[in-house]
Amino acid sequence: MDFALSDEQRAIRDTARDFITREVVPLEQELLRRERAHRPGLERGELRELQLKARKFGFWGLATPEEYGGMDLPAVTQSLIWTEIGRSFVPFRFGGEADNILFYCNEEQKREFLLPTIEGERFSCFAITEPGAGSDAANIKLSARRDGGDWVLNGEKTFITGGNEADFAIVIAVTDPEKGARRGGATAFLVDREMGWRSEFIQTMGEGGPASLVFDDVRVPERNILGELGQGFTLGMEWIGKGRYTIPSHALGIAERALGMAIAYANTRETFGRPIGENQAIQWMIADSETELEAARWLILRAAWTVDQGMDPRHASSMAKLYGAGMVNRVVDRVMQIHGGMGYTRELPIERWYRQVRLYRIFEGTDEMQRLIISRDLLRGYTKLGGHLA
Repeated sequence: MDFALSDEQRAIRDTARDFITREVVPLEQELLRRERAHRPGLERGELRELQLKARKFGFWGLATPEEYGGMDLPAVTQSLIWTEIGRSFVPFRFGGEADNILFYCNEEQKREFLLPTIEGERFSCFAITEPGAGSDAANIKLSARRDGGDWVLNGEKTFITGGNEADFAIVIAVTDPEKGARRGGATAFLVDREMGWRSEFIQTMGEGGPASLVFDDVRVPERNILGELGQGFTLGMEWIGKGRYTIPSHALGIAERALGMAIAYANTRETFGRPIGENQAIQWMIADSETELEAARWLILRAAWTVDQGMDPRHASSMAKLYGAGMVNRVVDRVMQIHGGMGYTRELPIERWYRQVRLYRIFEGTDEMQRLIISRDLLRGYTKLGGHLA
């Protein structure tokens, strides 16, 4: 078994790390200063400028097929890059991306939605979650009723990431209540904001915030159906599945950066005449964090490797999401404890991470849903103990 990175993977990872270190990390203090003043962090234009700088280095469309100008990188390489992105708390991501299910667009839709999104000229959000349908996504109620050549949408979506900024939404709506969402009764629609939906900001414990999207007799033409009629739930699950190895990859970068800060602090902060790193209590927190980091790293890379092998990634991705989300919460908590009172202030990013990573155990599949998937796969014989080595 070879656990080494290829020369190409290492070169791509190191180039991404260099870009994050030189171009993104220097912006952190300004971002913290603005947030302490209760102002927004970096503006969209500032983040866009970073993306265009990265494009000159060839970093554009990590997952985007080459025919659309992207890099079309393997999942393992994408995972490595998302870890590098996670090392900075600046909300940066490389440009040239579009929601994975937007590639189901027909030719007309590609010109109107997909290509402008890849170029950063349009901004999308994905809307499946509702007040009564979070983990139970099949319980969606937002309705789409056919009226001549249009569909009329009524209902509400909630906790929609990017919903305040998006100019169009990918909306999963019920088109056939008798069938139900899982059995072909839900459809995906591409809905421009100008068609009449509105967004309402939701304040959370983290920076920024998601949105509620309200649809009140919003008319959507038939040509705006994404994919096929009745394919909405399948597309929704495909969208969610992508995040189950990229989210913990990002969490890994956060945990590595935070632990590095703790190690540096433990070697320089003195109490009772000696560095606190000489205290066994501190040493054990550092040791436990490094062990969990390494365990998470291999769960995450194995999930990405499963994608690259063309295997069903759901079981491996659920384990990576479950463990990675828990790991980063535990590591950041220990890092705050090691820093003591300074870790609790807004002079350092630790308290910001503390609030940010709590979400990782909730969105795109809660801990409880991941445990349900993992146990169900074993109990029903969908997978074997020992994974692909069984």
